[in-house]
Amino acid sequence: MFLVMLLIFLLAVFLLLFMVKEAFRNEVKEEVLAFPDFPTQWGELTIFFISDIHKRLIHESIIQQIKGKAEIVIIGGDLTERGVPLARTRKNIEMLQQVAPVFFIWGNNDYEVDTKKLNELFDECGVTVLKNETAFLQKGESSIALIGLDDYEPSEPLSRAISHSLDDRHFKILLSHRPSILKHIRPSDHISLILSGHTHGGQIRIFGFGPYQRGRTFHCPSATVLISNGYGTTLLPLRLGAPAETHLITIKNKEND
Repeated sequence: MFLVMLLIFLLAVFLLLFMVKEAFRNEVKEEVLAFPDFPTQWGELTIFFISDIHKRLIHESIIQQIKGKAEIVIIGGDLTERGVPLARTRKNIEMLQQVAPVFFIWGNNDYEVDTKKLNELFDECGVTVLKNETAFLQKGESSIALIGLDDYEPSEPLSRAISHSLDDRHFKILLSHRPSILKHIRPSDHISLILSGHTHGGQIRIFGFGPYQRGRTFHCPSATVLISNGYGTTLLPLRLGAPAETHLITIKNKEND
């Protein structure tokens, strides 16, 4: 009986240590996405996408893996949460700024902090905040539209954001913290790519099952969708079956594939 209890104890300790390791993994997943409507004049666009940082401090190894590769950085919401010192948030922004210009969309946990101070920090650091707004990346006569949604009430602002100064000539990337935005997207919106987080991939999956699906990239009639497991955690700093991840996404025209 003692040996059985000891074995169970050792297995529990091993599992706990493994879950901590998965929660603090510093992985950059590289992915190439090809679209028939991506402007050939651009050649390629490489994006570093990081979502759900929460309490974590971005590890230097992440920056070293993406430096010189990404043309823009997108923070997909939940940069911070209640109890996270503003100094840590500043440090994370400053680290990402070493890579490329930074764009931010709001997540639900970002609203737990003093939003006035957070907006002041964004202004000081030169972060572009997209709150039901669109930013245009221009190269010659070709432009890419980054459509950023606020975390709350996405359906109504979605129609406003998509229609604002947009037409079918723009290659459209929709940034929404919650992947549930997909149910509001129609093929007629001509969204090519959606980047989301929020779910943490379920964070702790038992025998492959969790409250949400594991992060993934998939194609549907409305758009190509990338849902990230995220970089940080909520409640407990533990992960199982949904390791922490960030993304280096290269977008190009399908003819150049």
